[in-house]
Amino acid sequence: MSRIGKQPIEIPAGVTITVGDKEITVAGPKGQLIVPVQPNTTTKVEGTQAIVTRVDDEPKSRAWHGLQRALLNNAVIGVTKGYEKKLEVNGVGFRLSGGGQEIEMALGFSHPVKYHAPEGVQLATNKMEITVSGIDKQKVGQVAAEIRALKKPEPYKGKGIKYVDEVIIRKAGKAGKK
Repeated sequence: MSRIGKQPIEIPAGVTITVGDKEITVAGPKGQLIVPVQPNTTTKVEGTQAIVTRVDDEPKSRAWHGLQRALLNNAVIGVTKGYEKKLEVNGVGFRLSGGGQEIEMALGFSHPVKYHAPEGVQLATNKMEITVSGIDKQKVGQVAAEIRALKKPEPYKGKGIKYVDEVIIRKAGKAGKK
């Protein structure tokens, strides 16, 4: 039995889960998400719990079982609390401006870099910090990764865009002559 898949999902007050043939709709106070139904799995809503089961014990079915439960749980958390990733910008002359759907960054290039977020993801800037937030965990993580990829942190001085909790392993510079 899948260790993740066998755990029931607690449905908080104000969240409704509608199970269809091809998709599961999760609606809550922050919005609505649609989770695709994985093959060989069934989802039932019983009271304040959603239970995901699988058809057989094949290895693929066991994998789909855990995935279906994780995707559904992420949707429930997303429509109640939402998701947030924070990025930190380090570097002399680096600047941030904007917010909402679009931010503009000076990252040491000859031109300013503009980033436009997809629908459902909000961007906020505070001094040298970018906050990416939204209800879809996958979209929030993807946007944060795309912003980080614009100027990855380098190992000598640590300049670039990094996650707030990320640790950059620093390298020693030139040794010099004796």
